[in-house]
Amino acid sequence: MNKKSLACIILIIMFIPVITGCDAIKANSKNPQTLTLWHNYGGQLKDTMDDMVDEFNETVAADKGIIINVTSISGSATLHEKLLMAANGDPGAPILPDITTAYPKTALILAEKGLLADLNEQFSSQELSAYIPEFLQEGRLLGEHLYVFPTAKSTEVLFVNRTIFDRFASDTGVRIEDLLTFEGIIRTAELYYDWTDKQTPHTANDGKMFFMPDSVFNYSMVAYKQLGDEFIKNDSINFTSPKFSKVWECYHKPAVLGQVAVFDGYATDLAKTGDIICSTGSTAGVSFFSPTVTYADNTSEPAELDILPYPVFAGGKKVAVQRGAGMCVIKSTKEKEYLAGIFLKWFTSPENNLRFVSSTGYLPVTEEAFGEIMSQEIKNISDDNIKKLLQTSRIMQKEYQFYIPPLFDGMDELQIEYEKHLKDTVAESRNTYIDLVNDSDSAAAYEAASNGKYQDFINK
Repeated sequence: MNKKSLACIILIIMFIPVITGCDAIKANSKNPQTLTLWHNYGGQLKDTMDDMVDEFNETVAADKGIIINVTSISGSATLHEKLLMAANGDPGAPILPDITTAYPKTALILAEKGLLADLNEQFSSQELSAYIPEFLQEGRLLGEHLYVFPTAKSTEVLFVNRTIFDRFASDTGVRIEDLLTFEGIIRTAELYYDWTDKQTPHTANDGKMFFMPDSVFNYSMVAYKQLGDEFIKNDSINFTSPKFSKVWECYHKPAVLGQVAVFDGYATDLAKTGDIICSTGSTAGVSFFSPTVTYADNTSEPAELDILPYPVFAGGKKVAVQRGAGMCVIKSTKEKEYLAGIFLKWFTSPENNLRFVSSTGYLPVTEEAFGEIMSQEIKNISDDNIKKLLQTSRIMQKEYQFYIPPLFDGMDELQIEYEKHLKDTVAESRNTYIDLVNDSDSAAAYEAASNGKYQDFINK
């Protein structure tokens, strides 16, 4: 026997266990393997999730030898704490599940402890090419390891109370297209303040606010990206960039003048009372918009919601933030990891994934789901707001770059500190402006109220 023949035989012998091992995993329906699942899908999504898990168990799982058993449903914060307790082996902590939803910041901690399976091993490169690249990239941690698989994502859009806006537009000539840029929103906010102020001629300076960004941190971060810079550099805020003056001017001045809201809650709270009519916020928040507006005098009216793509700074690129959890597989046996991969493939297949997200403000994760399948699904949706949201998300998926925020220890604390100091600074300027404006013109009052605030904020 020559050396080449001997080498071939040795290779065949070496591969026999691998081949039979794969067959054993695939042909296990007579001895099903139970996989536990933790998730954070509550409310309407819980019912959809329950139905889909039941359907999977009765169809694909029955053939493949899998049983998915949901053993915990918690809010995001509670789930994060439970996962960390289990990972650290804290007293009384539950055993880690086989599959769990998790945000990248949680997954990073688990990955650093060596607790997550690399899902690159369960998906071929061809299979992965079907998914939105940015959605996959967010789950790649510690190099190119795919530890968080995208199941439902969100971005930010512009919500507009079209009922009030149309009344305002008919009197002033503003157009809905004016809201496609932040500069246009700020100009419109000024006109809206003046328009509402004139409706009460006996009370000066009581115009209404027009706009609110739900997250001023996201607003700032995406503004930099649209304008070609990075908001976070070396794990801190990049105040040396000239872009920050643009971010400041488009938020601080109109907020001090009473045209943009400074509020610690969500924009939906102010939208319910007509205190604002326009806001940027997560697509996942669409269900929190009330179908009616109830004013301070207890009168109310129906409110038609319009949903537009995320605004862009003039001359900037179309960029919007990307958010949302995915699913992680806890490292265990090759068999369990393989079977978990089967569930993820089924759950994120275009038809199933779109069915999962179509009743919410989340976005599907594959290119195909954004195509003709979504077009057909939109026709069958009775909720007008969800229908508008999906139509807008299709536009954004084609035209926008989804931005993945940086991930590092202290990122959450940095966001909290930035937002607190910015809102506190604006509130101080606003109070000073109110004290001054009745005794001087608006421009002079603003100049006095804002003097030194820019540098004071950066110093803080």
